[in-house]
Amino acid sequence: MRTNQPKTIYLSEYKVPAYLVDSVDLRFELFDDGARVHSTLSVRRNPESADVSAPLTLDGDSLKLEHVALNGEELAASAYEDTGDQLVISKVPAGFELTVVTWIEPHNNTRLEGLYKSSGMFCTQCEAQGFRCITYFPDRPDVMARYRTRIEADKSTCPVLLSNGNDVDRGDLDNGRHFVTWEDPFPKPSYLFALVAGDLVEKQDTFTTCSGRDIDLRIYVEPRNAAKCEHAMDSLKRSMRWDEEAYGREYDLDIFMIVAVDDFNMGAMENKGLNIFNSSCVLASQETATDLAFQRIEAIVAHEYFHNWSGNRVTCRDWFQLSLKEGFTVFRDSTFSADVGSPTVKRIEDVTLLRTAQFAEDAGPMAHPVRPASYMEITNFYTLTIYEKGAEVVRMIHTLLGPDLFRKGSDLYFERHDGQAVTTDDFVKAMEDASGRDLTQFRLWYEQAGTPVLTVSDAYDAERGIYRLTIQQSVPDTPGQTDKKPQHIPFALGLLGADGEALPLSLESTADDESAPTERVLELTEASHTFEFHGLTQKPVPSLLRHFSAPVRVVYPWTREQLIFLMSHDPDGFNRWDAGQRLAVDVIQSLVGSPDFEVDPRLVDAYRALLSDSALDQALVAKMLQLPSEAYLIELSESPDVAAIHRAREKVLAHLATSLRDELLACFHRNAGAGAYEVSPESIARRSLRNTALAWLLMINDDTGRDLAVQQLSDADNMTDRMGALRALVNSDYAAERSQALSDFYERFQDDPQVVEQWFSVQSSSDRAGQLPQIQALLKHPAFDWKNPNKIRSVVGVFAGQNLAAFHNPDGSGYSFLGDQVCRLDDSNPQIAARLVTPLTRWQKFAPAYSSLMRSALERIRDKTGLSADLYEVVHKSLEV
Repeated sequence: MRTNQPKTIYLSEYKVPAYLVDSVDLRFELFDDGARVHSTLSVRRNPESADVSAPLTLDGDSLKLEHVALNGEELAASAYEDTGDQLVISKVPAGFELTVVTWIEPHNNTRLEGLYKSSGMFCTQCEAQGFRCITYFPDRPDVMARYRTRIEADKSTCPVLLSNGNDVDRGDLDNGRHFVTWEDPFPKPSYLFALVAGDLVEKQDTFTTCSGRDIDLRIYVEPRNAAKCEHAMDSLKRSMRWDEEAYGREYDLDIFMIVAVDDFNMGAMENKGLNIFNSSCVLASQETATDLAFQRIEAIVAHEYFHNWSGNRVTCRDWFQLSLKEGFTVFRDSTFSADVGSPTVKRIEDVTLLRTAQFAEDAGPMAHPVRPASYMEITNFYTLTIYEKGAEVVRMIHTLLGPDLFRKGSDLYFERHDGQAVTTDDFVKAMEDASGRDLTQFRLWYEQAGTPVLTVSDAYDAERGIYRLTIQQSVPDTPGQTDKKPQHIPFALGLLGADGEALPLSLESTADDESAPTERVLELTEASHTFEFHGLTQKPVPSLLRHFSAPVRVVYPWTREQLIFLMSHDPDGFNRWDAGQRLAVDVIQSLVGSPDFEVDPRLVDAYRALLSDSALDQALVAKMLQLPSEAYLIELSESPDVAAIHRAREKVLAHLATSLRDELLACFHRNAGAGAYEVSPESIARRSLRNTALAWLLMINDDTGRDLAVQQLSDADNMTDRMGALRALVNSDYAAERSQALSDFYERFQDDPQVVEQWFSVQSSSDRAGQLPQIQALLKHPAFDWKNPNKIRSVVGVFAGQNLAAFHNPDGSGYSFLGDQVCRLDDSNPQIAARLVTPLTRWQKFAPAYSSLMRSALERIRDKTGLSADLYEVVHKSLEV
């Protein structure tokens, strides 16, 4: 069992496994009251291990051992030691067959690790260390074996029996039971094992690969969700085609399966050939899913499918290398989403998450490198740093090498390491060998934590026509890391003239200005660089860090005039958006805590121009009309007063809405629905603009806006518009309409768990409908379920992570509430508890009045009896800083 004082595991102490497993033969007997697992392993000593006399040590967790046999002969109890978390056999030959029989209780498994039951269905989650909850095994990713799995269960309750690989045998058994045997021809680590058994319906399609092979595609869901699979299936086929075209990767098995599960700690899992998804990440229909949900599902389906090569065929040697598969695959799915949608909007969405949440992680007590040096509980390291920053590191390699050499490097990586468990160094080495580039310094991105800060200054020499740009880089201290080295940073930029024209970037005085590029990627490798651009007849406006070419903070003294200019003229769509964000941030920050409230009229003019600009990409306009979030404003503040930030942002939003009422009404009507519902960039942009206008109108208690919202809620033929109207009403001061809308919405959708989760979230995120008493009432609602992570996240997680004004109530009640829920969850689902506690871990970030109360809540959690390893690590590291 777990200990409440976990051991720290260090990358520097890595040793190859003493034993390897060539094959695994599993037989599952599934019953209502438990499951018997028969495991037969073909084991041999690892010739690369120096420890030739090491005992065989297998990992286990919450297992009841029934039988152990070596080469067919049962072992006496004295021949092995069962410690609860390990099975140790001191004397074994160089090669042997080991059979272990264990009894487990999936119906009592609230941690949702290993084999558990969800709504009567058996399913697994083995990443990172869940396989040890099924049977004793060397549960580490560098032990790769071929699996053959036989599943036996009652045919009436579990007519569908699934596992990895191809279906090779099936038949009926006595007493109404049946079996199916699956065989996976490819070696895989235990974390990729999967099993599903239950009463499911099957949605089937086919895909023909580039070599002409027909792949059987299947999605399994509960019968009530049968009509919600089409989008996921279409997304899967688009992903398969894209991976063939962009990376030359063809699918390798005869069948690819997806299963939707209601109770799931993660979003989805890439188990070889049998992906298991959180229901919220696969089920969608026009009536029940928003545009954002459709886009999210497409991205997650793509992500898990892309793992077939970047994670499955080539996997990570140890958990320190987690970003090897996750960072690379996030980059791949992000590129896919950009290709099938709006590249600029996708980049904005990715960077918003980075700057709001990952940068906060980099600045917090759990800050760690993309390749961590140590951990206590690996589930705590499924972080934005591993995924999103890891993807940015891969993106920078792509930027430095260019698309052709990057593709050459990825081809070499897959060819060189197919069927192996490798490291981030192996990935970078393949890129070096394919391109001829030296990426030695670049590897610091994997080793150093923290967000680099680039301080930029400039000067213009009118007499010589030279513009000088000086860029200084520094990486702030993080827990356990100080005095960091300069990193290799690709820095994309352009220069604009007074009329918005792109100016030539000539780094040599003798260069032909007409042939000089108008955008460059500068490579920063020193603490300070000065670049000179020649042949300029005017002082330019710099467009810095175009496309967000590196995950860094840029500090430059932009004036509001420059930002407005960039909003209107920058050819880089991302930097247009970024200029608007910086302008809004500057205005809002100037009003925080100020007794005099006067919004710069230039901000109103800038937004009026956006609302009226039909020539600009409307998807970009929809993003530019969204004010910086409170979370981002808090992250930018040294010692944030949350209430003051909330008031300032609300006042600016209300002032904009009041000043632009006519334009907002025109925008609303101009973007009314036309024709059948589509999930296309143009249609999504239209609905986003319409619902943004509606939300702004209700911010100022506009009766016309109220009537429009009520009418839209009644008439909407899709969940995007329905939820847009509901959210606008919930965030308004129209209490009667809000209450009626919430009641009607729930009555209509109460039988759909995914829609009910949206209903929970829209209330939990609202400072008007989601104050603490209302949140506590939601926890007592009949639809709330403490065993379901999605329900918990939609109420507790959304309240603490999005409803910041209510969560950071100066009386500390929000902190105390979160502490109570975290302690409660720690006894049943430590993974979820450890993730939910994150808002409290940033206690040092806030003004003293907040931080002392946040720390007290953390200390109360720390003092809980029987603290899990997951929560122990997060809380203790947070209090040690």
